Amino acid sequence: MVGPFEQAILALMIAVIMLGMGASLTPRDFVLALKRPKGLAIGVVSQYGFMPFIGFLLITALPLPEAIAVGTLIMACMPGGTTSNIFTYFSKGNLALSVLMTVTSTIFGVLLIPIVLLVYAGALDLEIPRENIIATLVLLLVPVAIGMTLRKLNANVGAVTEFMGSALAVFFIVFLIVSWIPRNWGFLMETTWATYAASAALGLVGIFIGYNFARALKLHPRNARTVALETGIQNGPLAVAIIAFTFSGTEAQSYMAVPVLYSLFIVIVSTCVTFYFRRANTAAEQAMPDGLL
Repeated sequence: MVGPFEQAILALMIAVIMLGMGASLTPRDFVLALKRPKGLAIGVVSQYGFMPFIGFLLITALPLPEAIAVGTLIMACMPGGTTSNIFTYFSKGNLALSVLMTVTSTIFGVLLIPIVLLVYAGALDLEIPRENIIATLVLLLVPVAIGMTLRKLNANVGAVTEFMGSALAVFFIVFLIVSWIPRNWGFLMETTWATYAASAALGLVGIFIGYNFARALKLHPRNARTVALETGIQNGPLAVAIIAFTFSGTEAQSYMAVPVLYSLFIVIVSTCVTFYFRRANTAAEQAMPDGLL
């Protein structure tokens, strides 16, 4: 479970993370995105087309209890996470595209997340309080707007805020390991293998499909790596926060199991993928023209 103190810490962390996300953007970025929307369109399709469907397949194929299935679906429907920007940088991907895809998927998420949740929850016969999730998403747009304003008023303050948000996204995972996992150790020992399989497979399959989808569309390898990471790396902190503020009681730990474990596994998976991408990053690839940004 997540107690009142942890809920307050989660709320503060999420606010700072979203603040940093907003501080990474300027109005010019959106103008540029509108002029070259192909990459963003691919990102939105990957994020809200592929990932919820992957979650649906995992829930259908694996023997997951209902609460675990709900957590898996919520995790699969989340927008991109700021952690993807870090891994995109180290994998020599297109960082500008990564940041734009992350923020765009977050903003589009206010509309698209409730829709995909409605579609898949109905197909799976799962009950999810969509109204609470919509309210949480709308509230989270406030720090994004504040971050953009800070960046516009003072570039240095914006840069510091952006760094804090990205660093806190990584620290968030450490916080979960230190606080949530020990407290719920008994539950984690008793839960089925399917919970761990769903948590690990969601990000891994998402990265694989995102990369091959981008390459099938003949995108530059840098952009294909970016789309892959943006597809598979979901906003785990946002999923944890939504569940913490939506569900209560002892069953909350079951709803939160997949988002917490996903946040842990995705760092391991993304690190391995980044090493692979760096080895594949040849001089010939870098010389190719960049078709998106």
